[in-house]
Amino acid sequence: MNKISKLTLMVILLSPIISSCIPYPQESNYNDFRFLEFDIPQMQAGYEKGEFTAEEVVKAYISRIQSIDASGPAINSMIVVNPDAIAIAARLDEERASGKVRGPLHGIPVVLKDNIDTHDKMPTTAGSRALKNSFPLQDSFVARKLREAGAVILGKANLSEWANFRGELSPSGWSGVGGQTKNPYILSRNPCGSSSGSGVAVSANLTMLAIGTETNGSIVCPSHANGIVGLKPTVGLVSRTGVIPISFTQDSPGPMGRTVTDVAICLSALTGTDSTDVKTFKARGIFNRTTQNS
Repeated sequence: MNKISKLTLMVILLSPIISSCIPYPQESNYNDFRFLEFDIPQMQAGYEKGEFTAEEVVKAYISRIQSIDASGPAINSMIVVNPDAIAIAARLDEERASGKVRGPLHGIPVVLKDNIDTHDKMPTTAGSRALKNSFPLQDSFVARKLREAGAVILGKANLSEWANFRGELSPSGWSGVGGQTKNPYILSRNPCGSSSGSGVAVSANLTMLAIGTETNGSIVCPSHANGIVGLKPTVGLVSRTGVIPISFTQDSPGPMGRTVTDVAICLSALTGTDSTDVKTFKARGIFNRTTQNS
């Protein structure tokens, strides 16, 4: 037996002994989550029965973000958590207690891709360090419609920096602000598309809904790769005002969720005519009239 063969045999024989001495971190039971795989009808049923409040729901999701996204497997799907999310949820609970329910999104957590403006304590960065202190002066049309519908904007999702229009070899889900987003099924696999943070956040039960944006595949690709439902609406069905743009003829924000029903509910809240986005004029009359904002 030559020296190489002897060395190979020794490695094989010693491998079980060596591996038994290597400390492995204990895995947490990340499926031990009260709202695991909840959809909107389940959440609303729980609200109506008084089983939990929106404030309790939001606190639970924020705790899960801290344990899974920021630490643990560190999937990096979130750039920032809304510091006002719990207070917003508490106000929505007060509305519900007084008999006012805005609709099926009342008290539902939603995450926005971080190229969508929100006028609050969160910057809109597009994943770029150049915009890390950029605080928009007003909500995007999408953010305003979500707030009006009673959704709780939980935070901003990581994305491919500048929605993947920063170079020919830019990787999916990487940004200078948020780092590399990871696929929650297999951390080394591609989360796909520039809305990867939105897709991963929904898939990992860090939120119930997310909003992505798509020029060419950036909603449907991460939805496919992370096992959720995503829809790119026809251009003009949802306003692009307040969304960092790529293409005037192709861009569209769209909902991402766990089920087709959830995505349809979210889409119905997002549609409407917007005087600052002429593409929405062509969609007038297509969407439910109760959602219009002329």
